[in-house]
Amino acid sequence: MTSRRTRERLVQRLREQGIRDQQVLDVMSTTPRHLFLDEAMAHRAYEDTALPIGYQQTLSQPYIVARMTELLLADGPRANVLEIGTGSGYQTAVLAQLVDQVYSVERIKALLDRARPRMRQLKLRNVQLRHSDGTLGWADKGPFDGILSAAAPEEIPRELLAQLAPGGRLVIPVGGRTQHLQVVCRRPEGFVTEIVEAVRFVPLRPGTER
Repeated sequence: MTSRRTRERLVQRLREQGIRDQQVLDVMSTTPRHLFLDEAMAHRAYEDTALPIGYQQTLSQPYIVARMTELLLADGPRANVLEIGTGSGYQTAVLAQLVDQVYSVERIKALLDRARPRMRQLKLRNVQLRHSDGTLGWADKGPFDGILSAAAPEEIPRELLAQLAPGGRLVIPVGGRTQHLQVVCRRPEGFVTEIVEAVRFVPLRPGTER
């Protein structure tokens, strides 16, 4: 399940799907995805598919994690990154190995409580987690030179745009029944948006849950 060959096959699939950033591929090859799943699902950890983590949430497929991470880092390293939707903590762990500091918010406390020990187990000390409404971001830790959302709003919250630093990049799925992955860059002339590809994410909901 966790053999080197299994992980190498995953990375080869990512290459075939167009992932080019070698740092991202290296991190994907060494991050133990099975740790972020319940034991009953762990045998499927290295399939390129989204998997359930409870509470009507999912662990994104490896391709999407790699793609969004690659897009976030496309024009250079990021120091201060906000993640919307900690979920299992897998995307958080990938980011933490590629950027200086990750601030991650999750609206479902039970998921956050599971993610915390996983960060400790992997000795990722550059991560701060918070039980909070993701639509509001984390204003007192911003501005951020990178923001990545693992849930889809129908429209990008103004709060997230306001917390994006000049030169920063926001990678976010946007839409309802039809969603597209977007990259928003904050430039001197304003926000510039690129639509990347069709995706399917859980909705970004306001509020919190225990």
